[in-house]
Amino acid sequence: MSKGLGTAVGRTSRRRMLRLAGGGLTTAVLGAGLTGCEDELATGGEGSTSPPRSASPEDGKAPGGGGAPAPLWTKSTSAQTYGDNDELVAVAGLVIASGDPLAALDGASGEERWSLPGGAVPGAPLLLGDGTLYLASGKYDGSVIGYVPGSGKESWRSHLGKEYRQPRPIAVDGEQVYVIAEILEADNSSHTNVIAALNSTTGKVAWKEQRDLGTQQNGVHAAVQGRYLVYTDFKNNLTVRDTATGRQVWTQKTTKTSYGPFVVHQDLVIVPQGERLQAFALSDGSEKWSVQAEKFTAFREPSLVEDVLCIADSGRTLWALQPGTGKKVWQSTALKDASAQVPRQFVKVGGTLFGATDLDPRGGIHAFDAKTGDLRWTFNDRSGDHHAWLVATDGKRVYALHGKKLHALPA
Repeated sequence: MSKGLGTAVGRTSRRRMLRLAGGGLTTAVLGAGLTGCEDELATGGEGSTSPPRSASPEDGKAPGGGGAPAPLWTKSTSAQTYGDNDELVAVAGLVIASGDPLAALDGASGEERWSLPGGAVPGAPLLLGDGTLYLASGKYDGSVIGYVPGSGKESWRSHLGKEYRQPRPIAVDGEQVYVIAEILEADNSSHTNVIAALNSTTGKVAWKEQRDLGTQQNGVHAAVQGRYLVYTDFKNNLTVRDTATGRQVWTQKTTKTSYGPFVVHQDLVIVPQGERLQAFALSDGSEKWSVQAEKFTAFREPSLVEDVLCIADSGRTLWALQPGTGKKVWQSTALKDASAQVPRQFVKVGGTLFGATDLDPRGGIHAFDAKTGDLRWTFNDRSGDHHAWLVATDGKRVYALHGKKLHALPA
């Protein structure tokens, strides 16, 4: 899979309200047929604490009594998140949560290593590619900036042009950074937006294409796979462009549930659409496989974890699938009796699959047996914060962000 994993930019109040409403998903289908044109207008700060350490569970097993392990450390942060996966990253021995200032904490100790006042635009992604952290400029000056993750030093900068406003990176590969920006009118208003590719060495514009009237620069999730740039948006479009030219390869309508993260695997893009999980060919948009959930049950956001597709549904079933075929690896109902929130983001360390939930009641970070889906334990900080949980890992520790609190859990 390419370095440009599914990312999001510009979350709006709509997404936040969905989080507050319990993450409910609608299954109304708007149609998935191919359309002739893209995007058709649809009708370590203060308050830090260090809880006592508990023994790290061996082989991912829960400590004595079946409870969750105590955090290795907990820190209050400046986090400003909207519940999207790319607002928390672990890289170069550091863990970074989107916020102002943007602060990088040492993964082992939780101590601050560097910070950038105004370094991150709230809701924009922390986009990693080729050893660089790409951010929309927190000064709102039209720049996209690359930083060395280990030091926070600026290493790259690009400016799309004065005729564009608020360019935000959405994906990156080995050669280009892909951004979306508003197109300014003479009166400084904006009714259209542009998608563009910036050379990740020189910062020069490789190509730019105006998107259709009525589309938005907000709410876009994107991924890069080889010659294909794939993205979804709030207008329920799934669109694929050629990374070399920006030419649209194909686009089609999706359901209302599919404007969140999706998965790209080899030559497929896999999108949850209500009761169906569908895989389409990147080359032409043809359907290659689909999986059906129970009636009135909607699939949540998928994650690709070591070539296994992990996804939960609103009926509290956890699925592990082969991404190339949709065939079941295992299916778990471990959360059905617990009445717990289902995960919407997954990472794996060793034999344990960690899932971060949306809203907090009886949610948090679930730890599952990666081979069976059996629930081992659930970590919750009991803060009652309404924010969604986010999870990231460096392979040594699991980092759980909940509101302003960042916890390091033993992996």
